[in-house]
Amino acid sequence: MESNDYAIIARGLTKRFGDFTAVDGIDFAVRRGEIFGFLGPNGSGKTTTIRMMLGLLRPTDGSVQVLGVPVAERAKQIRPRVGYMSQRFSLYNDLTVLQNLRFYGQAYGLNNNLLRERIQHALQMAGLEGRGHTRTKDLSGGWRQRLALSAAILHRPELVFLDEPTAGVDPVSRRAFWDLLYKLVAQEITVFVTTHYMDEAEHCHRLAFIQRGKLIAHGSPEEIKRDTMRGQVLEIAPTETAKAVKVLRAARESGRLPLEEVAMYGALVHVVAPQMEQHQAAIAAELRQADVEPGRMAIIEPSLEDVFIACMR
Repeated sequence: MESNDYAIIARGLTKRFGDFTAVDGIDFAVRRGEIFGFLGPNGSGKTTTIRMMLGLLRPTDGSVQVLGVPVAERAKQIRPRVGYMSQRFSLYNDLTVLQNLRFYGQAYGLNNNLLRERIQHALQMAGLEGRGHTRTKDLSGGWRQRLALSAAILHRPELVFLDEPTAGVDPVSRRAFWDLLYKLVAQEITVFVTTHYMDEAEHCHRLAFIQRGKLIAHGSPEEIKRDTMRGQVLEIAPTETAKAVKVLRAARESGRLPLEEVAMYGALVHVVAPQMEQHQAAIAAELRQADVEPGRMAIIEPSLEDVFIACMR
């Protein structure tokens, strides 16, 4: 593995707090110029991993290199070369858009013509032109996230860390935010992002799933769906979705049906089992016995959400 080809290389990365292991011996690498998604439930170790990569926490064991620099020994060398956007909005609500950008630009050591040039570019990229004198607290959630991203990249970092950047943001604003991330990648900036949204994860070049501090899957979305999913997915459109889920979960728990997973997807139900063709008739019969008409039933390609739920179980 040529370190120059990778923005991040983690080997055996571990962080313990007393008897609690937050991150447990994880190995992964992030290529330069890609969007790398880091997925897991709350408390799985995502933010702790980012803090170690930024040099804000020292690993208990293992190591991590960021932009070719060993973080534990030379954290100060990487900080001017990276950007960070936290999961909590971190700008000043009482300042205007321009005042926030000037403040952060000066904190990064920018001034005079260079600062003005970077601010103008940031406003154009984020679509914030004409909003410079708007107080930040008066912006919608989506626009505030664009502003926070603009502030995080004013100093033109080589790598930017985004910790659940679109939490609580509406779908249209989330899509606009991801359009900005692709613009960053086009400028050869590497993006490391944590998210809970499976539609966002589909847009990452590569992913890693973390649970209870351990990596349980990694690769491109296609590779994870192909290599990680145990069994096939049967999609059912029953007359009573909630009742169908209850009936099939009870059949799984009692051993009447060898199902790996039963999950509700809006008005649909996804059921996972090996060799699903052999179980379709029994699933339909189980539902009808409970006075639930199964409706349309079809074996489909697993979505990333199917795989994520199966892995988390």
